[in-house]
Amino acid sequence: MDTREENGKLYIELETRIDTNNAPQTEQELFAILNAHPDAVPVMDAGKLEYISSAGLRVLLKIRKTYGKDVEVIHVSQPVYEIFTTTGFDQLLSVKKRLREISVEGLQEIGSGGYSKVYRIDQETIVKVYKPQLSMEFVEKERALSQKAFLHGIPTAISFDVVACGDSYGVVYELLNFGTVAETISVHPERVSELGARMGAFLKELHGLEIPEDLFPDRKQMMLAFVERLKPWLEEGEYEKLYRFVDAIPKRNSFIHSDFHAKNVMMQGEDFVLIDIGDAGIGHPVFDVAQDMLSNVLFPKSRVRSEEEKADILGFALKDAGKLWGGLVSGYFGVGTSEEIEDITQKLLPYAYLQMAYHAITLAGEVSREEMQGRVDHLVRGLLMPLIDTAGELFF
Repeated sequence: MDTREENGKLYIELETRIDTNNAPQTEQELFAILNAHPDAVPVMDAGKLEYISSAGLRVLLKIRKTYGKDVEVIHVSQPVYEIFTTTGFDQLLSVKKRLREISVEGLQEIGSGGYSKVYRIDQETIVKVYKPQLSMEFVEKERALSQKAFLHGIPTAISFDVVACGDSYGVVYELLNFGTVAETISVHPERVSELGARMGAFLKELHGLEIPEDLFPDRKQMMLAFVERLKPWLEEGEYEKLYRFVDAIPKRNSFIHSDFHAKNVMMQGEDFVLIDIGDAGIGHPVFDVAQDMLSNVLFPKSRVRSEEEKADILGFALKDAGKLWGGLVSGYFGVGTSEEIEDITQKLLPYAYLQMAYHAITLAGEVSREEMQGRVDHLVRGLLMPLIDTAGELFF
């Protein structure tokens, strides 16, 4: 049997048939594999399995009883899935049907992001296809978060099933057949301040939603975990100062989109609808407001990309980014003068740099020690730390 280990799980590829004739041999092989990997969580890949008898089912049940662990059976075909459900074994084991397969060949690409591309399937649905290196667990988690958000009153797209797309996974969503705020600004730049103010009012309304603690990840805890990750790269005093800064952010149960910007807000007439909600969480509203500031104030000034690339990522002219931010501040905080907007911008600056460091370091993947130290030196020690010294208490 072919095996592979991934994220603490041991994937075992089952043969095409498990019945009375080969069940004893299958049991012997499975136990030999599992005994060689005592700490791994067993996952049975049934992609090739065409039939399993009661003798085969008992082998899986024996594994569950012997090791005291849940046994997950994935990629189960419809006929085999019916055997599990008819016998009630779907109540004893975690059984997941084989994914529907979708080819994106010939489909119109209508959007892209850091780790996915979006294609139009038909007039009613789209598929968000993730990069091949992203696991099934990651994709299922994102879909589950989208579904939870929708069921708790967050205006977002309806999610359907997880699908296979070649060597990648994807999620099928309803097609929201209307444009994003970014697209509207691109066509009507004269509306940028107005749309920014509406986005601010919309975001403030979202933050008024109290979400149960166990529904979404806690954004503050994620940031504290990020600080812990930086500990080996910082002096002890630096680590303590950074930890105190993040820990001082008040606890809130507000809904947090975590990637709030004009490309992730769609316009349905006068209403707004959120998309790309897979990073949703709970926490203090500053995490969302600072993220938008990162998109529209810090990112346009960065030297990492060309002006054309930055405009393409924003979805509208670079010169309008500051106007959008000013409108959002006005709509969220109820201020109007440029002095008031600048005052709030300066107060939020350390939180925006915190977001910048978090994204640049956590999404970097495998990098050399030298590159990691360089990022910490520039983003954390060079940009964020000096601002922490002068940061006041959060004012909202």
